[in-house]
Amino acid sequence: MPMRLGGPIFLKSDDPAELAKEHRRLGYRAAYCPPDSMLKTQADIARVREAYAAEDVCIAEVGAWVNPLDADPQKAKDNRQYIAQRLSLADELDARCCVDIVGSLRPDKWDGTHISGYSDEFFDAVVEAFREILDMAKPTRTAMTFETMPYYFLDNPEDYLRLLAAIDRPGVAVHIDMCNCFSNPRDFYNNAAVTQRTFKHLRNLIRSCHLKDLRLDDAGGTVKFYETVLGTGSLDIASYLKCVDALPDCPIMLEHLPDEATYDTARKYALSVMQQCGIKG
Repeated sequence: MPMRLGGPIFLKSDDPAELAKEHRRLGYRAAYCPPDSMLKTQADIARVREAYAAEDVCIAEVGAWVNPLDADPQKAKDNRQYIAQRLSLADELDARCCVDIVGSLRPDKWDGTHISGYSDEFFDAVVEAFREILDMAKPTRTAMTFETMPYYFLDNPEDYLRLLAAIDRPGVAVHIDMCNCFSNPRDFYNNAAVTQRTFKHLRNLIRSCHLKDLRLDDAGGTVKFYETVLGTGSLDIASYLKCVDALPDCPIMLEHLPDEATYDTARKYALSVMQQCGIKG
């Protein structure tokens, strides 16, 4: 089955059929969720779902991107309800997943690093929050997923499986961003093997992936990782794409680039690597 590469598009239109066709023109077979302005009613949602399906463009993810563990109890409650709403929207759109980070106990930054990131307290709080969210939304076609990150416990496949088992609810699955799985040079210099091991362990649970590149900078004698344009870092992109291609119809999405021209560069690079690897697009 052809790979479902995707990314943001820059066509200005509120017509879902036009947007779906633009994805295909660019060589994309996966899309991010359209803006909320296009999804105000059930009829709007159905129109988007049907237009994208007609062009064989899957909606890879509906983002939530709020902190279910906010230090303010009312905000934490509101955020959990919002995530449940986004998960329900993903279900109605027949999107592959809803995605968020697991949260943070840091009071001043919703997605920031915190000393608790590897603690039992944090793990248990994540489990409680997402049990509540899943019980509110009760997805049947999509799944709640959590982005791998380099500064809390969800940076390896074993802990991802531990989290899913602890949540113990239908409708949880995996979202992979391999750039977010590296926090030390030892693993990064061996990143193809780390990628292969990650996909081997999580294979049947992966719903969607992010695609970007990563470089290591040792300026000042400390370890620093930076996201960079696809093809300008040291992540083994060919190995990553081969792992995704081995999954059943899994989307992989370009992200975190500044403008249309840079996305165009990254898209062309991804398509060229796919061609070199014999991956259909």
